[in-house]
Formats: sequence, C-alpha cells, structure tokens
Amino acid sequence: MSAGRRAMLVIGIVLALPALGLMAAGLVIGGAYAFARDDRGYYSASLKPLQSRAVAVTTTDLDFGTDPGPAEALDRLDVRFRIQANATSPRRELFVGIGRTSAVAEYLRGARIDQVRNVDGSRLELRTRGGSVNIASPDDQNFWVAHATGAAPAVSWEPKEGRWTVVLMNASARPGIAARIHVGVKADFLGPLALILFGLGLFLALGAVALIVVAVRHKTPPGDTPDPLVPVPGAAGTQPAAEPVALVGVLDPALSRWQWLVKWFLAIPHYIVLAFLWAAFALLTLVAGVAILFTGQYPRAIFDFNVGVLRWTWRVHFYAAQGGIGTDRYPPFTLADVADYPAHFDVAYPERLSRGLVLVKWWLLAIPHYLLFAAVGGNGYGRGTGTLGLLGVLVLVAGVVLLFTGRYPQRLFDLIVGCNRWVLRVVAYVTLMTDHYPPFRLDQGGTEPMSSPVSGPTSAPVTPSG
Repeated sequence: MSAGRRAMLVIGIVLALPALGLMAAGLVIGGAYAFARDDRGYYSASLKPLQSRAVAVTTTDLDFGTDPGPAEALDRLDVRFRIQANATSPRRELFVGIGRTSAVAEYLRGARIDQVRNVDGSRLELRTRGGSVNIASPDDQNFWVAHATGAAPAVSWEPKEGRWTVVLMNASARPGIAARIHVGVKADFLGPLALILFGLGLFLALGAVALIVVAVRHKTPPGDTPDPLVPVPGAAGTQPAAEPVALVGVLDPALSRWQWLVKWFLAIPHYIVLAFLWAAFALLTLVAGVAILFTGQYPRAIFDFNVGVLRWTWRVHFYAAQGGIGTDRYPPFTLADVADYPAHFDVAYPERLSRGLVLVKWWLLAIPHYLLFAAVGGNGYGRGTGTLGLLGVLVLVAGVVLLFTGRYPQRLFDLIVGCNRWVLRVVAYVTLMTDHYPPFRLDQGGTEPMSSPVSGPTSAPVTPSG
C-alpha cells in the first residue's frame, strides 16, 4: 500500500469515530424527542414526596444574569419550564408561584421557610430557616410572573433575565406542606438538533467510507474467488478449508515462561489502533448491509478491509489475550496476512449473498450462538480486548502451567483455538460476510479441517522465526 493510500486509510478510520458518535447522538436525541415527551411536549421527572413544616418551600436563586445573554439564548431556543405540585393531604390546596428573588425575599421576610439546597437523585435536600408561621396569602401578592392554585397547580414559565425564585405554599399560607413535585422542560429545538447531528454524522461517515474504500480497493480478476487457504504445518502447500471462515494458530514450541504476564501491556498500541479499526468496521458493515440488501453483493473493497480487521484482531488475541498467548512474536501492524506469522485468518469472498438474511442474521438467527457467546467470552471481539469468560479462564490456566512447568498443554491449546474458531465463525456470519450458518461444534486444533484428504505430514512442529 502506498503512502497516500495509508494516509487515506488512517484519515478514514479517524473520521469513522466522530461519525458514529454524531449519528448515535442524533438517534438518541431524536428518539427522546419522538417518544419521551408528554402530550404538551414536556420532558418530565417526578421527585419523591415532600414533607415540610414551614409555611413555604423555595428554590435557590435561578440566576439568568443581569444582561439578556442566557435568557435570550433560551428564548431563541424556545425553552420553557413547568412545575407542578400534587397535594398529598386530602382537601388541601397548594400554591405554586415564580417571582423575582428580591420580591419573594421581601414577602417571606421573617417567615419560617425551607430552602432547597440540593437535589439528590429524586430527593430534595432542604435547609430550614426559623421564623414566624403567620404570613399573608400568596394569592394576594401582585409580583408573581406566573402562579397557580389548586389541588394540582402547575405553572409554565419562559426564562427572563434576572434572578428568580420558585415558591411552593399552601394556598391558605398555613404551615405544613405535603406534596409531590413534578418538573418538566420543553425544548423544541431538540428535533432539529437531532437531524443536524445525524446529518453531519452521516456526511462524515460517507466521507470515511469513501476514503477507506479508495485506500483498500484492488482489482480482482472476474471469477477469481478462491476458497480460504489454510497453511498446513509441515506440508508443501495449502488446502481449501471445509468452512468459508478459516482460522489457524501455530503454537510456538519455545514460549517464554513469564512473557505472557506482560503481553497485555505490550499490546496496548494494538488495542488503540483496533479501537479505531473496529469503529470503521461497524460503519462499513452497515454500508455493506445496505449494499447487500439492494444488490445481493458484499462490496469487495469493504469485505477485504473487514476481513483484515478480524485478521488483525485474531493475531493480537493469539499473542496477548483470549486467543491463547500461543506465540511470543509481536503481531505486525497490518491488515494483510503475514505468511510467516503463526496466526492466520481468512474468509472466502461470497459471489452472492441472500438479501433477506441481511435483516435477520444478527438479531434473530444468531441468538442461539449469542447465548453461548457470553459464556465463552467471545464478546471481546469487537473491542480489541478479551473478557474473563471460559476462554479467559482457559488461557489463564495455560499461562499458570507455562509459568511453573515451561510447557504449554497441547490439548488445552487445541481447545482454546477451537473456541476462538467457533467465535470468529459467528462474528463473520453476523457481520454479513457469509450466509453459511456457523456449526455448533468446536473444530479443535491449530489448523482447519480440510475439505478433502491431505497427503503428507500435517502436524510437524514449526518454530516461528524471530
């Protein structure tokens, strides 16, 4: 790959992350705008029931400044606040009002009040100020900019410049307030904001896809779609695998006893790169799904890139994580297959794919595999790191045995590679690379089962170079 194409690939991968983030933010905000509002367009939250012995419960100052900056911005965004109080005592009417802080302070001067100091989750933390319990009726005051009285009074208010205070009282001004408070906000600008974020993310995503496709594209001769070839240790050539997804791991016979303890640290540069690669992988899989839905074909350039990401991930796992810590050779930084590296991965390119299966593979047909997936620990694929499921435990046991005996148990290695082979078959299926349903079996061992008998030795030990 030329320097120019490498640059395009890096830029495309880097763009994929903010593109996915913006699209996800647009979808989340759009979903909230469409489904989380009530009939009047407010997003509401309920607080725990309030009990107060004071004559009034007040908020701290709502300060929108002495100039129209913040208030003007909220006005242009058409933001409104709503406060509703439901009386929890029978035959008790409440009063809710909003007024300038200076006027409210003068009205409640010398009165016993509870001031809201903090909101802990859905609970109000109050600070009591002692004083008189005799006070004039709130309905008789003329400084309120918004107020309501009743068993369930609600006020809606558009912020204005200045300092404001919200007051909750009994309509009779008697002490002892029992209510459940509901607060809401109306923000109609969230709908257009969701469209803008999603549109910007889509624009960046299309740019990222274009850069990645141009960077990795290559011309494939018509009809040249070979089966995945599996390196056979000790054999003169290669043979086609029985499955369209082929995975190979050759155990290093001279593993260091202790190096596996620090491989996870040594592999951090790979994990960082893989985070970007998997962001691009997710985006390109979505693009490929749309292409398959309309054409029945997986775009070859995207296919090769996504296979390369899985290949890179398998090499890193084989070196440092749940792939088996089977080699001390540091993984190469490349999407391409490296012939002399002991870990290989390939998927046969499908000429045609089912259009209908695109819609059901990942969320319906693969459910039985998902149930086993979590136990095996295969959910590490897609994040560049493993988790301590069954695979993690097996690798840990192998590492401990290696540490104390200097020997890696061959049967345990075969089982670990078999589990990874099954996991990556499922990953390839749910990411639309093949219509061949993954078999429920562990093809154990470092090499793939052959589609036809292979003559010659097939299990002679190989010592990786380096």
